[in-house]
Amino acid sequence: MKFKLKVWRQEGPHKKGRMVVYLIDNISEHASFLEMLDVLNERLIAKGEEPIAFDHDCREGICGSCGLMIDGQAHGPERSTTVCQLHMRKFRNNATIYIEPWRGKSFPIIKDLVVDRSSLDRIIQSGGFISVNTGSAPDANQILIGKEVSDQAMDAAQCIGCGACVASCKNSSAMLFTAAKISHLSILPQGQVEKRKRVVNMVTQMDQEGFGSCSSQLECEAACPKDISTSFISRMNREYLTSIFS
Repeated sequence: MKFKLKVWRQEGPHKKGRMVVYLIDNISEHASFLEMLDVLNERLIAKGEEPIAFDHDCREGICGSCGLMIDGQAHGPERSTTVCQLHMRKFRNNATIYIEPWRGKSFPIIKDLVVDRSSLDRIIQSGGFISVNTGSAPDANQILIGKEVSDQAMDAAQCIGCGACVASCKNSSAMLFTAAKISHLSILPQGQVEKRKRVVNMVTQMDQEGFGSCSSQLECEAACPKDISTSFISRMNREYLTSIFS
């Protein structure tokens, strides 16, 4: 397969960026999107050119490191899929593909397709944990948790923090990410003690990071590679209002 790639190139956070066109051929339909970029970088290096910088790590769809806007869609055209798990057979031969970084005030560009997502880390650091001292680890079955509750918590805990929800939202809102990180703890009995403090601290930090408000258009849910439900945003809002007014 061969493609025309229009890739965002930017030397640094304070440099002016531009779209650069690359033609690439002999790409296997079974190659992942990142493997295709690897081939392109190898060819650029062989010609003495600067390779394209992009984030990646596990390449198994679980770490949340990869994140690209592909033809205007976060993670590309296939739903419930990260960039590293997207395969070139999803594109037609000779297609023109636009590749850009996440866009958002709170995700400043570092270089090319790499953005600084440490704002999400700071939201977690503000309260996304359980700090109550409970002594030594109890037996796994000592705290009885119903299946419906555990399923809900696991649904929220699936969030990998990739930032697709922010990149896809016209307001660059991080509410789906924050709601998932709050909910997977507050749903469980172990997270009840710090429930009110947690939601206030994390929502406050989210606002301080410069993320926008929820647009209520559900683009975040559509772009999420783990299908996190926007119902967790409603849950977070209820918990937040209860915490500040009670």
